[in-house]
Amino acid sequence: MRFLLCTLMLVACTACASGEPAVELRGKRFSVEIADTREKQALGLMFRDSLAEDAGMLFIFPRAAPRSFWMKNTRIPLDILYFNTDLELVSISADTPPCRVRYCPSYPSKVPAKFVLELNAGTVSELGVELGDRLTVEID
Repeated sequence: MRFLLCTLMLVACTACASGEPAVELRGKRFSVEIADTREKQALGLMFRDSLAEDAGMLFIFPRAAPRSFWMKNTRIPLDILYFNTDLELVSISADTPPCRVRYCPSYPSKVPAKFVLELNAGTVSELGVELGDRLTVEID
């Protein structure tokens, strides 16, 4: 019986440490795709019809700077969260709508940011996310 219990625990721990990138915000874990190249950052979540409830995209920039995102060719509403170098939330664009017109508005950060996290719209409200919250990042 003890062997079976140990085996089950090992399998569970292996599943948790699968090596897939993830972040944690306000106690909720999200699997994330990493956008760390210009190409990935330019494409972002464009042309997608859905995003899993526990998923998102984490943009990683070489340094903190003013950031501005837009929703051109993005089909799903998003919460856009801007984090500084210390992974502290410094700006939020909640419930950002998809852009269905030729010229799309931009959604700039209020202060420089090094990391930007995109999640399904409504997540900020659901979790009670506030400026100053810290993001935990798990990347192998």
